[in-house]
Amino acid sequence: MIRPLLMCFALCVVYATSKPTEKKERTHHEAPLSSREHVDAEGFEYDHEAFLGKEQAKTFDDLTPEESKRRLGIIVGKIDGDGDGFVTEAELKAWIKKAQKKYIYDNVDRQWKDFDMDNDGMISWEEYRNVTYGTYLDDPEPDDSYDYQRMMARDERRFKMADKNEDQIADKEEFTAFLHPEDYDHMKDIVVLETMEDIDKNGDGFIDLDEYIGDMYNHEDEMEEPEWVATEREQFSEFRDKNKDGKMDREETMDWILPSDYDHAEAEAKHLVYESDSDKDGKLTKEEILNKYDLFVGSQATDFGEALVRHDEF
Repeated sequence: MIRPLLMCFALCVVYATSKPTEKKERTHHEAPLSSREHVDAEGFEYDHEAFLGKEQAKTFDDLTPEESKRRLGIIVGKIDGDGDGFVTEAELKAWIKKAQKKYIYDNVDRQWKDFDMDNDGMISWEEYRNVTYGTYLDDPEPDDSYDYQRMMARDERRFKMADKNEDQIADKEEFTAFLHPEDYDHMKDIVVLETMEDIDKNGDGFIDLDEYIGDMYNHEDEMEEPEWVATEREQFSEFRDKNKDGKMDREETMDWILPSDYDHAEAEAKHLVYESDSDKDGKLTKEEILNKYDLFVGSQATDFGEALVRHDEF
């Protein structure tokens, strides 16, 4: 079943990206931590959503202060990765990033059981390859219009990049990096490489103006280009091609698709530490965090009988 599904997906991509006025967006921007305004004087809703994630933050709204503190205490233990009794800015930043990626982890959880065939809590390259390309491996067709061999080699290369300990077996975090490489710093090179391979039609290792525009726009069915195409030509000449040699190299492509955006998670971690670090030693104890529980998780309830929403992790 996987092989026909892959073919169907490929055809859908070709169809979708061949629409004359359809613009393909390659740039990955970091999503904001919250849609709320970050004005502490008016409330801590932004901080709650940044620290917990939007959905999780809702579950704390109806909790009593006592229950909020209890749950926050459990979270503090999870944030303190090295178990030294302190939460550093770096640990807070990592936690915030993870909280913001909950939808990604949920997606990985849904797929996990399909690939972990021996139920050992790990996914080997062989498991992934056999599930995804098993039909092709059993009956390869050299004249097939879709290049499964190339696609499999590309997946294996990405799998190896995600496999940080190089044992050809992915744990949950490594498999997440494999499926969502744009969200991991150590996977940026593979994202750039795959993008360049997709766009670089003449195989010279660069992306020229025609390839750049051709990736986003098919002009065959229209007499006149949409206005955004002309704007993209200007973007290429003025901003993408930084050294003005008429093409984008690897570094210029990375600047385009993975721009160095403002790091919202880092800024929020600094803010939380600044507001909670009562002894100003640059790190937080569990007590300091619980003393500022309203900043981290908040609570609107005043009665233990009010809608305590419980989750397994608490």
